Amino acid sequence: MKPIDLNVHQTAELKKRSRLWLIPQILLPVLIVAASILLSGMLVATKPDVPQRPPREQVYIVDTEPVALAANRPMLQVFGTLAAARTVELRALVAGEVVSVMPNLVVGASVKKGETLVEIDRFEYEGAVTEADINLAEAKARLAENRARLALEESSIARYAEQLDFAEKDLERARSLLKSGNITQRGLDERELVVSQRRQALDQRRNTIDIEKAKVEQQAVSLKRLEWKLSQARRNLANTKLVAPFDGIVTSENVEAGRLLNVNDLAVAMFEDDRLEARFVLSDRQYGEIALDREPVVGREIDVVWQVGGEPVRFTAVIDRVGAEIAPERGGVEVFARIPQQATRVDLRPGAFVEITVPGRVFPATARLPETTVYGNDHVFAVVDGRLAERAVKVEAYDNGSVIVSGDLKDGERVLTTRIAEVGEGLRVREPGTAKPADEDVAAR
Repeated sequence: MKPIDLNVHQTAELKKRSRLWLIPQILLPVLIVAASILLSGMLVATKPDVPQRPPREQVYIVDTEPVALAANRPMLQVFGTLAAARTVELRALVAGEVVSVMPNLVVGASVKKGETLVEIDRFEYEGAVTEADINLAEAKARLAENRARLALEESSIARYAEQLDFAEKDLERARSLLKSGNITQRGLDERELVVSQRRQALDQRRNTIDIEKAKVEQQAVSLKRLEWKLSQARRNLANTKLVAPFDGIVTSENVEAGRLLNVNDLAVAMFEDDRLEARFVLSDRQYGEIALDREPVVGREIDVVWQVGGEPVRFTAVIDRVGAEIAPERGGVEVFARIPQQATRVDLRPGAFVEITVPGRVFPATARLPETTVYGNDHVFAVVDGRLAERAVKVEAYDNGSVIVSGDLKDGERVLTTRIAEVGEGLRVREPGTAKPADEDVAAR
C-alpha cells in the first residue's frame, strides 16, 4: 500500500478555496455599478419639468465717438537741431603785430556791431598812406603842368597860322611884281623860303600840341593809378582793426597782444545771436504730403520745443527755405526754418536738439478718429439703432494716436472705438450709461 503525501493534499485544498473566494470579489463591483446606473435612470425619468429660459442675444458694452466732418491736417513730429543762420570767421586782412585786444574777447562773450575786437600795429600802414598821398599830389601837379603847356601851345598856334597867311600873301604880291620887273628872282625866292619856314613852324606847333595832349592823357591815367594806390593804403590802414560785423556771440578766439598775425590768419569766429534757425529732415513721404498741399512749404509756421533741464522751452519758427536736393545719406529733404527774434526764458544756442511739429497737408471733408476705430485699414463700424453697420473708409493720414479718414461717413453719426474680436455687421452694442434692454445678455469689453 502506497503512503499518502500530506503536503500535496493541503496545497490542493488551498487552491480550491482561493478560486471560490474570487467569485464574490468580482461580482460585487459589477452589481454596484449596475445598481448605480439603474438608480440614475430612475432619477432622470422621475425628475420634475424645469421651465426653459428663452435664448438672449449677446450685447457688447462699447465706447463710441461722434463723426465730425471738417478740414483736418496731421501734425508731423520730427527732430532737428538749432543752427546759426549767419556765421563769420574774422581773419587778418593785413599782416602785423597785435597791439590791442578787446578785454572781454572770450568764447561765449557777446559783442556789439562796430566794436573793435582786435587792432594791428598801424605804423607801416599810416606811412604807406602818407607816401601814396604825396605821390598823388606830385602827379596832380605834373598833370596841371602838362595841361598848362598844352594850353600855351594851343594859344600860340593861331599866331603861327596868321604869320603863315601874311607870308603867303607877300609871296603872291612878289610874283605879280616879278612879271612887271619890279622885283628880282632872288626877292621872290626869299619870300618862298619865308612861306616854307612859316608852314614848317605851324606843323611843328601842331605836332607839339598832339604830344602835349598825349602827355596829359598819360598823366591822367597815372593819376588814377595813384588814386587807387592811396585808396588801397587807406583800406589797409582800416583793416588793421577787426570790427564785429553784427551783434553776436564769440565761438572762438586766437589772438593775444604781441602776437604776429599773417594775412588770412584766423583771429575770431562768431555767429549772429538773433538769427538762429531750426534745421530738420522730412522724409520723402512727409515732404510729398506737404508739397501737395495748397499752402506752400516755404512760409509755413512750425512749433519748436527745446527740453532744458527737463523743462520745455517752446517757440515758433517759419520755414525759410528747402534743401536744393534730396539728401540720400539723411533719408529725405533738409528744411530750414528761421526763428524770429523773441524773448524766451533761456538764450537759444546752436547745436541744441529740438522737437519740431510741422503742420501737414489739409484733407477737406474728413473725420479725425482714434486709431482703434479702423478695422483692416479700410473700414469702420457705425452704431445704427444699437447695431454695428460697416462703413468703407480711406485712411488719409495718421496723427499721434489719431487717424484722419474719408469715405462713407455721415456727420454726427457715432462710430465704434472699442476693439472687439467678434466684430461684424449687425452686432448688437450699447454704450455705458444707456438704458439696458430687457433681453440683454451683456458681454463687457
